[in-house]
Amino acid sequence: MMIGVEGDAAAESRLNRSSHTAFIDNNALYVWGGYQVVAGGDVVLPSDEIWLCDLHSGTWERREITGDKPPDLTGFCGAHVNGKLYIFAGCDSVSYTNQMFSVDLTEQHFTWKRVMDTNGTTPSPRNKNSCWVHRDRLIYFGGYGCKTIGEVRNTSSMSFVVEEMSWTTIGNTLFRCWGWNNEVNVFDTHSATWSMPETRGPVPSPRAGHASALLGNKGYISGGAETAELDLFCLDLDTWTWTQFDLSSSCSPLGRSMFTMTAVSDHSLFVYGGLGTDGNTLNDAWQFDTQRKEWTKVKHPHKDKPRVGHTACLGKDNDVVVFGGSSNMCILMDSVAVLRTPTDNHCRDVFMFQTEPYSLYRLCEDFIGRNPGLFTKQLTWLPSKLRSKIEKRVNFFSVLNPVPTA
Repeated sequence: MMIGVEGDAAAESRLNRSSHTAFIDNNALYVWGGYQVVAGGDVVLPSDEIWLCDLHSGTWERREITGDKPPDLTGFCGAHVNGKLYIFAGCDSVSYTNQMFSVDLTEQHFTWKRVMDTNGTTPSPRNKNSCWVHRDRLIYFGGYGCKTIGEVRNTSSMSFVVEEMSWTTIGNTLFRCWGWNNEVNVFDTHSATWSMPETRGPVPSPRAGHASALLGNKGYISGGAETAELDLFCLDLDTWTWTQFDLSSSCSPLGRSMFTMTAVSDHSLFVYGGLGTDGNTLNDAWQFDTQRKEWTKVKHPHKDKPRVGHTACLGKDNDVVVFGGSSNMCILMDSVAVLRTPTDNHCRDVFMFQTEPYSLYRLCEDFIGRNPGLFTKQLTWLPSKLRSKIEKRVNFFSVLNPVPTA
């Protein structure tokens, strides 16, 4: 699906992006943030706009956001709760950050507000963490970032793995450490309070670039660590107890990062794409049954769409709606470091995975949408509301599969 705001080609070009945040509300896909490549370099996309895609018709709309907007961010964590979009952490133009911003998307005019005057201890600066939304709380896990030497000394050696140290000054503190963490930090959106619950059980190793999903009162974490096969952990959000799944008896996906995991039923998780531990951008899809505790590889029609840094949201009829990402992330390795080179492979298409049988109505609606020429006369007989809905589906499929021009 590749359609933008009519008459605004410059704005439309900004739909190409990776590492953004997205969610679906009332069959509209909301997309904010991320970056793309321009003239061979990474460019962070504007924070004063949000894009809405009508999933009935496939048309895009750009909305402006005023107010105290976030700085240019990469690796931030976005979450949607009670009509508000929250943006937390990430990297700005200077370093890692632990700032939080929110925008109420139920209002007529969208306005950013920096979330200040919070209670409790704000988590240390970080990026590439994840979030579960549960009982109006934002529950963050993991990430890569920096701590002062004092914070590291007061942190368990099992919850923060130091990669490097610097003599850079933060306030009156001379040392700074960078590394990965496996902390659980909770933000209550009603009381604006931060807390860090004490967890039990086998805690996941510190990591970043992992995927998360929520099923009932259980949060799931997978990937983002250098493992040959994809690992999977579950945190009970009532008892704060971790469980690790033993996957040795089943065929498991390749280890990966920057992929998506989406809850598609009461006991099923859907995984797509990501950057494999072999350095390749992946196009495989898997489902995990939390009752049987086993992976199943999914056959799908999107083998030509490898993705990393994309988003996946649960849509109508339990469709998994994928947007954006990079179709080919280039990783270079030398004796010193692993480097990502900017490549112009960022996408702006929307495609869907069907995870359950469709109703007869949905099947008929989609068939007519794909083949309007067969029903030219009959469409004029439909009641106006139904005809309008079918016309949107016709537009959706024409955008999804445009007719080639000579």
